[in-house]
Amino acid sequence: MAPPDIPPRNAEPQMVPAGYRQGIITAITVLLGFSLAFWRFWGFESPGHWSARSLFAALSLVCAVVLQIIALFRALRIEDDAVAEYRQTVRWFIASAVALLVGLAIAMLDAALGAPAD
Repeated sequence: MAPPDIPPRNAEPQMVPAGYRQGIITAITVLLGFSLAFWRFWGFESPGHWSARSLFAALSLVCAVVLQIIALFRALRIEDDAVAEYRQTVRWFIASAVALLVGLAIAMLDAALGAPAD
């Protein structure tokens, strides 16, 4: 007898319910838009000097954007209708969100520690 999480070989693959793919595509593009806008402002337009912390934050933000683009690419594929593929795409997206949060936290720390005291 096969374990419960492995479907029989002759069974049809499970498909994602209608609306799930559109939802994750929307979520990815919103986060990607925010990431690029924040990156533009923080990396190119805000005053200040680069430090080791800001370099680490920038690398984390670049990593987040790359992961978001990979997740978007996966979400736009026809194969992402299958539940297993969709779950993997969600993992890529969650990894990108974690990388983004790390980058934002380090950028905030860098701004707080680099700001002159009043």
